[in-house]
Amino acid sequence: MAAGSTIYKAQLSIADMDRNYYETHEITLAQHPSETDQRLMIRLVSFALNASDRLVITKGIGGDDEPELWEKDYSGDIVLWIDLGQMDEKRLRKACGRSERVIVYTYNLKSATAWWRQYGATFARFKNLSVIHLHAEGIEKLCERSMRLQCNISDGELSFHSDRGDVTITQEQWQ
Repeated sequence: MAAGSTIYKAQLSIADMDRNYYETHEITLAQHPSETDQRLMIRLVSFALNASDRLVITKGIGGDDEPELWEKDYSGDIVLWIDLGQMDEKRLRKACGRSERVIVYTYNLKSATAWWRQYGATFARFKNLSVIHLHAEGIEKLCERSMRLQCNISDGELSFHSDRGDVTITQEQWQ
């Protein structure tokens, strides 16, 4: 955890009809001083979309050798590597070499589209890479130091509900 990080606690109840996954997770997140509320919430969205008993939210921005989230098998091998935003080719090549599956979630449409135009053809060679754009406008309004969130997932659409309101997130598969 980086100096000056802000700690957030989330009780995340997930009802994922697409994967038949129904569970409540108690999650602690450290928000790096340079991290926005939107990006913090995108980490929770990424967790919800891939939730399992072994999925872990890592150090995030402060950890250069780790993704935002990962899932390891019982032998310690990385099964799933999840990053956010626009990654460089070197980092993605490393991730694809270390993990069975890699997912990059983008969330800022303007910068993500420019990044994808520049690197999309290069990334096509990584067969274990998925790039998914999240349309998550307004997700930051649900952010608070102690959160109780209900997440429903059906047909690839995710709905977050809290006392602060409701937000619907759609996914656009780019690779």
